[in-house]
Amino acid sequence: MKAWPRPAVPTLETRGGRPRVHDTATGALVESGPVEGSARLYVCGITPYDATHLGHANTYLAFDLLQRAWLDAGLDVTYTQNVTDVDDPLLERATQTGVEWEDLADEQVELFRTDMVALNILPPAHYVGAVESIDLVVALIERLKSTGLIYQVDDADHPDWYFATSQAPGFLTESHLDVEAALRIFGERGGDPERPGKRDPLDCLVWLLERPGEPSWPSTLGQGRPGWHIECTAIALEYLGENFDVQAGGSDLIFPHHEMCAAEGTAATGEPFARAYVHAGMVGYEGEKMSKSKGNLVLVSQLRKAGEDPMAIRLALLAHHYRDDWEWTDADLAAARDRLARWRVVLGAATPPAQPMIDAVRAALANDLDAPAALAAVDAWVASASGHEGAAENAASYARAVDALLGVRL
Repeated sequence: MKAWPRPAVPTLETRGGRPRVHDTATGALVESGPVEGSARLYVCGITPYDATHLGHANTYLAFDLLQRAWLDAGLDVTYTQNVTDVDDPLLERATQTGVEWEDLADEQVELFRTDMVALNILPPAHYVGAVESIDLVVALIERLKSTGLIYQVDDADHPDWYFATSQAPGFLTESHLDVEAALRIFGERGGDPERPGKRDPLDCLVWLLERPGEPSWPSTLGQGRPGWHIECTAIALEYLGENFDVQAGGSDLIFPHHEMCAAEGTAATGEPFARAYVHAGMVGYEGEKMSKSKGNLVLVSQLRKAGEDPMAIRLALLAHHYRDDWEWTDADLAAARDRLARWRVVLGAATPPAQPMIDAVRAALANDLDAPAALAAVDAWVASASGHEGAAENAASYARAVDALLGVRL
């Protein structure tokens, strides 16, 4: 699958350090990425309908900051993202709208690409759809059979394939849920804890056998299609390898999705799936979490169509720490417009040296990607530049740094 074009990232004269990020599994700040070489990042992608709402944008912007911090530290980045381009919610939306599911997926993926370009988000090196990863999924399931954790459910009509998650090494050590809470959340987020014939209610589907009127593909497991969790596990292992640096996504993926991925990956390789699990908070609107099911979405494309500068949208998101849950309001965008205008006023002007500001932005990002503190550092420098007798090249350094570290094009 084609990703979007990669924007140029300015190289600064000095180097930053590796950022510390909050690891959900340990509850602590951990240094992310290798000392040298390539940092490996997996961010779970969209199911392509209702793209791109601000909850999506908030997540992908958070891990765009992580990539920029790694690049600033002199690391290469191998970034992989999936697209769940066949799944029950997509098929249901296609049926509701009378559109072929493939056409709906293609249309929404292209809209997502254009939104990512507008927001200056760095693209993945590997952008992989569920459909094109079917061979990888089947191979991983076959590999997992040797662990004894793969079985067919006791159902004469639909003997689908399941992973015995509850028996997998390390299960629930990422989310730290007790079984009662895990069962409740599993049922709320796409799981099937009450399905008869499973060994354990928390076991997860890995291969759904063919259903009438639904897409399916031939395999050694029978005609069917992948389950959700195994898709990301297979793609991550193929393109990043075992024990990669960061698995990331929204906090609603902590359980069951990332927990299931970690269990499958560890069972397959005998190694930790990822070194850290990093999660962005939820964005609300009108008193509830912004979500497709609630229909309370603010779309990036709608804001762009209304004439909003994508850099103002980016700044509105950066004004909140990536791990916080918060609610979008019109005031967020108004404040971001004002901030962007202030930042642009000093372009080409004689300004003080930019290095102290650059150091402050780096320090903020190194401390768990603290974008609000980084914005405050830029605000302070811009305020100090008013009427300052300095050099115009300082303003040029400032603009390069703001683009490189924060992704804000002035």
